[in-house]
Amino acid sequence: MNHPTEENAVLAGIRVLDFGRYIAGPYCAALLGDLGADVIRIERIDGGEDRSILPVAPDGPGALFLAMNRNKRCLTLDPASTEGREIVKRLVARSDVVIANLPPDVLKSLSLDLESLQAVKPDIILTTTTAFGAGGPWSNRHGFDGIGQAMCGAVHLSGTPEQPVKSSAHWVDFGTACLNAFGTLAALMALGKTGQGQKVETALLNTAIAFNNGMLIEQQVAQTRREAIGNRGYTSAPSDMFRTRDGWIMVACVGNPMFRRIARLLGEEAWLTDPRFRDDAKRGRHGEELSARVAAWAASLSSREALDALAGAQVPAAPIYSPQQALDDEHIKATAMLRDVEYPGLARPAPIATSPVSLSATPGTLRSRAPLLGEHTEEILQELGYGDAEIAALRERKVV
Repeated sequence: MNHPTEENAVLAGIRVLDFGRYIAGPYCAALLGDLGADVIRIERIDGGEDRSILPVAPDGPGALFLAMNRNKRCLTLDPASTEGREIVKRLVARSDVVIANLPPDVLKSLSLDLESLQAVKPDIILTTTTAFGAGGPWSNRHGFDGIGQAMCGAVHLSGTPEQPVKSSAHWVDFGTACLNAFGTLAALMALGKTGQGQKVETALLNTAIAFNNGMLIEQQVAQTRREAIGNRGYTSAPSDMFRTRDGWIMVACVGNPMFRRIARLLGEEAWLTDPRFRDDAKRGRHGEELSARVAAWAASLSSREALDALAGAQVPAAPIYSPQQALDDEHIKATAMLRDVEYPGLARPAPIATSPVSLSATPGTLRSRAPLLGEHTEEILQELGYGDAEIAALRERKVV
C-alpha cells in the first residue's frame, strides 16, 4: 500500500490551530493531523496543564500528551497579551479551523469566539466543546469525562447497587473528540460547497446521553428501572466475566444461534427447551444462573483452553488483559495498532496508537512525535513574517 505524502493526504493544505486541552480538543486535532492537516498546538510558555498527565519520565511529558499530540507543531504563546493577540490574528488569517475546548467566557476574553474569529477570517471554522452544553442551568459549569458518565445513567448501571463504577477509559472524552472531528470534517465539506465557515459545538454530557440513549429510551418507555448487576449483560446471557485457572476472560453471547452453540459446548442441551432461556431478553433476566454454570466450567480451564473452546463454538470471547498483556498480545502486534515512537528523555519508545480509521486509498499516517514545549515557535513565527530580532524581542517580553 502506498501511503500518502503530506501533499496528497486527505487534509493536505488544511491548517488547524489547536487551543484544546486534555482530550476532547487535542484528540480531535490529532485525528485531523493524521489525515494530513498542518496542526499547530498553542501552549502556555510554561506548558499546558495537560502536558504531564501520567508522567513517563522525570520532568518529562505525560503519556496522555504523547498520544494526543502526534502530528503537531508547538508554538508557545501568551494569547492574552497585546502582542500575543496580534500573533493569534496572523495565525487565524491563514488557518481553516480553530479548535478550542474552552468555556464560552474564556473564548470571548481571548477573542476566540466565532464573531471575533470571523472578523479576522470570515470563513473560519470554530470547533469548541463545553461540559454541559447550552440552554440549561449547568451550562456555565466545568466538567470532565466522569461527570458525563455519571449524569447519563452509565455509572448507575455499572458495578453494583452498593458501589457504582465509572469506566477508567475516557469514553466520553474520546467520543466527544471523535464527534468534534466528524463535525469539523462536515463543516469543511460545507465550506467547500458554500464558502461559509461555521461553529462546530459539542458537549461532554451530550455525547454521554447520545451513547447511552438506548438505556434512556428503555427506561422512559418500558419503565424498567434497571439496577447494576456487575459485569453481566442486561439483554443477553451468558455475557459476563469469568475467572479461569490462570486469569479472567470476557464472554459475550448474543442471539439464539450463539446460545445454542454455547449450550452444546457446556453439555447443557436442557437450556434449549427451558422457557426461561427462550430469547435474549429472557436470558438476560435469568443471567445469574447461566453465568454460574459458565463460571464453573471456566474455573477448571486455563484462559487459553477456555478461549480456544469458545472460539471453536464461534462464541465471542477474549482475555481480560493488564496494560502490559495488551502490549504483548500477538494480534495487537500483528495489526500494527501501536507504533513505537522515540521521544527525548524517555527510557523506552512510546507505543502511539495509529489512526483508528483505515482508508484504503488515503490512510492516515503517523508522521511525527508529539512536540517538545515550544519546539516550533521560531519556525511558525517566521512563517508569519516575523524576523529574528522581532522573535528575540517577543521572547524577552515573554510573549512567546
